[in-house]
Amino acid sequence: MGRLIYRDRASFDIDDRILAHLRLVVMNKLRRNEGFMLQLPVNEGVRQASLWIHASNALVMQFYGGREPVIDRELVDQMMHDASGADGLTLTAAGIAPTPAPTRHPVAHRPTR
Repeated sequence: MGRLIYRDRASFDIDDRILAHLRLVVMNKLRRNEGFMLQLPVNEGVRQASLWIHASNALVMQFYGGREPVIDRELVDQMMHDASGADGLTLTAAGIAPTPAPTRHPVAHRPTR
């Protein structure tokens, strides 16, 4: 179990495997000067916390596991995609939240002339 410390004010316990993937996402987003919203589960009676991840905010990731987690490229790609979306990246106790299916709106049929 690792720990994410945000601006020396809040800390969140996150599985080392997920934290290793999040580290890659944060590193790549900030390298591109792109901030994003990150939602994390909280155990203290709060459903979730929303953090704005940006180069101006101090962020520390601590890993406590004995082995380096294996990186799943597809998971990193999914997390990057989610972080770039309107709702940001949502982590759950089990990993990342599933991406909701796109809402389909009926297309109005235009009569032909």
